[in-house]
Amino acid sequence: MQQLTYTAPNELHWLEADEPSLSSDVAALVRPVAVATCDLDALILAGESPFPAPFPIGHECVAEVIDAGDSVRPFERGQLVSVPFQISCGECAACRRGRSSNCTAVPFMSTYGFGPAVEQWGGFLSDVVCVPYAEHMLVPVPDGLEPAAVASASDNISDAWRAVAPPLADDPGAPVLIVGGASTGSIGLYAAGIAAALGAESVTYVDADPTRRRVAERLGVGVTLAETPSRLGPFPITVDSSADPDGLALALRSTAPDGTCTSTAIYFGDQPSLPLLEMYTKGIVFRTGRANAREAMPHVLELAASRAIQPELVTSRVVGFADAADALLERDWCKLVIER
Repeated sequence: MQQLTYTAPNELHWLEADEPSLSSDVAALVRPVAVATCDLDALILAGESPFPAPFPIGHECVAEVIDAGDSVRPFERGQLVSVPFQISCGECAACRRGRSSNCTAVPFMSTYGFGPAVEQWGGFLSDVVCVPYAEHMLVPVPDGLEPAAVASASDNISDAWRAVAPPLADDPGAPVLIVGGASTGSIGLYAAGIAAALGAESVTYVDADPTRRRVAERLGVGVTLAETPSRLGPFPITVDSSADPDGLALALRSTAPDGTCTSTAIYFGDQPSLPLLEMYTKGIVFRTGRANAREAMPHVLELAASRAIQPELVTSRVVGFADAADALLERDWCKLVIER
């Protein structure tokens, strides 16, 4: 089979690879039909991530089931499923506690499309992918949803959901501040749209990019700002999706006493300083780290199926598999979707 492989900064090639087989009676084989870029992909392609070439890419997708082990019961051949980017078993102590990003049954940071164990799992821009724990990992796509619309449920939309949905469940109707702009900038937009859909009293979105600010308005955001001030609010719920020390400082300083700030951004290289004294005196909660995508995915798909959120509004372009390499390297997208 062929898989699209990152071979060097700004270089992608379709390379031949061994087609995976069923690894056990609890595994499934799937064919990706809609693959989306993650905000991290732009950094990978530019050589700005810590993951050395070569490796197969693509870690957000909707796929169709083409085969399954004898113990895999809920899924039928041809069924559309969302595949989480993280490998997890569903049975270890971490998975049972809803922490599938740190599953102990597989090597640390086992993911499709990047990471230290990528050679074992491959990437979604390929003909066939093995899902080792199919009953746990695969999430059925609700009828009526276009695969391209929810391809990012595997990662970015779920990452955005975890940043705003649990805090809004604890504080219904609270106003929300989103500081966006990290890399290609989709996670902040998804977070803004989800916060609006879940009944936030108001959503303020900060991003220097005018195109993303226009998308935020279409997603239901009431206030958009181009400049990054030193402080806004205060807001009971804030999100740093900026990957910018100034954006992170804005989110933290704008968090209300006893509020929650979640950073979905990855900070490579020199680490930003935190306003720890202010955080301490206000007693805020600061969360960072990889999302537990599998736990969030059903919530994301339910919101999309009800049309409470419209993730396709974030999509910049949709292209075919034959055009994937050229479109990816152009990097003129916020969210690129590649359809089979």
